[in-house]
Amino acid sequence: MRFTTYDPGEFFDEMFETRSRPRPGTELLVQKIETLSEGDLQQRHQAAERALLDRGITFNVYGSDAGIEKIWPFDIIPRIVEARDWQFIERGLEQRIRALNLFIDDVYHEQKIVRDGVIPDYVIHSAKGFLRPCRGLHPPRGIWCHIAGIDLVRDRDGQFYVLEDNLRCPSGVSYVLENRRILKRMFPQVFEALQVRPVDDYPGRLLETLRGLAPDYVTAPTVVLLTPGLYNSAYFEHSFLAQQMGIELVEGRDLVVSDGFVLMRTTKGFQRVDVIYRRIEDDFLDPLVFRPESMLGVPGLMEAYKAGRVAIANAPGTGVADDKVVYAYVPKIVKYYLDEEILLPNVQTYVCWEDRERQYVLDNLDRLVVKAANESGGYGMMIGPHASAEERKAFAERIQADPRNYIAQPTLALSRVPVLVEDHFEGRHVDLRPYILYGKEIYTVPGGLTRVALKKGSLVVNSSQGGGSKDTWVLYEGTAQVQRQ
Repeated sequence: MRFTTYDPGEFFDEMFETRSRPRPGTELLVQKIETLSEGDLQQRHQAAERALLDRGITFNVYGSDAGIEKIWPFDIIPRIVEARDWQFIERGLEQRIRALNLFIDDVYHEQKIVRDGVIPDYVIHSAKGFLRPCRGLHPPRGIWCHIAGIDLVRDRDGQFYVLEDNLRCPSGVSYVLENRRILKRMFPQVFEALQVRPVDDYPGRLLETLRGLAPDYVTAPTVVLLTPGLYNSAYFEHSFLAQQMGIELVEGRDLVVSDGFVLMRTTKGFQRVDVIYRRIEDDFLDPLVFRPESMLGVPGLMEAYKAGRVAIANAPGTGVADDKVVYAYVPKIVKYYLDEEILLPNVQTYVCWEDRERQYVLDNLDRLVVKAANESGGYGMMIGPHASAEERKAFAERIQADPRNYIAQPTLALSRVPVLVEDHFEGRHVDLRPYILYGKEIYTVPGGLTRVALKKGSLVVNSSQGGGSKDTWVLYEGTAQVQRQ
């Protein structure tokens, strides 16, 4: 198969500079694909899908008529990120995570940023992720967001922008690891020749980060992963990560608080738990503090946490920084806490709780993307240029009824990459979710999850909305120059 008919179009293309010229770092991959015999690439794609099926790599879709469990959609052509681009992304993500961690700590203590007029008091206290029971908490090492997933997009000009912050329970990293395992089998020679940076050390780094949260007096901490259970959309990932780290996968019913400590039920009796990697939302963590009807959490967990007898990652209350209205203020947050200009800019954002910006949004719904402040997975969103008049009218009514719950952004010309469509290649829009660990230092997994909108013309990359993923290959510095020689 050849790329001669592939048209990068008017968008920034991640693989081609022009219709016939690959970008630095992608030449070897393009050459390899074009030298494959007829039908070979399709066979490799089918083999990759079988491998995903055999390993049970799935996700759940709530409310799907086709059943709750689906095989993870996957495209065989990897996305390549050059070393120079990745170095810039790493610096920008480290800056953002440091500032957001300082922000979370501040809003649960002195709220200096509010007193100094940088962020309105209303924005903080109306955020669904701002949890009053978390006021005065002191997480181990002063770190709130131990695991983060930051969604990046690339516009027509090639500039990276942050689209969304995910600091509560970011998901998807298991697919990064499985995509890599499969792609190394599909293109072993190219992978080796390109000197792609590895990602398979993530479980070890994650476990090291979690162990580092245990109380100082604990020499061999017991770490568990707390899952809502089998029917959660990310349950495959929960079980995968627990297995990879060699820790227990537990549900709330497996834990109990006794004498101020968290204990795990085992076949040999109770065992003390020192660190909990929680994959359930804050509201369900402890029915004595948050939602009393919760069957997913552990009664008394927050009291043990406050006493420093167990660590929780991410810290309860971290979700205040996930609010999409708070997101609009992140450039000011970076400037306030770090006295630096933001490296990875936000997408221009209109907050509908402000009268002037709300009126602009209502007058331009046919040009904007409207998002609910606390939804994820592609839900609670309207893409104005692709919406019907009825849909725009319905969103206008929602905005007017609850303006604090909505933001709007320009419709971006998201970058594209080639995907395999039967016997040819077509461009599809992508984003990128790198994963960041914050322990003794900040570490960003080299690559992350490239999500791709597999529907032609679609801008929605979420798997629940018809999207899929690609392996993301970050090159070592100098690899692209070697290919050019």
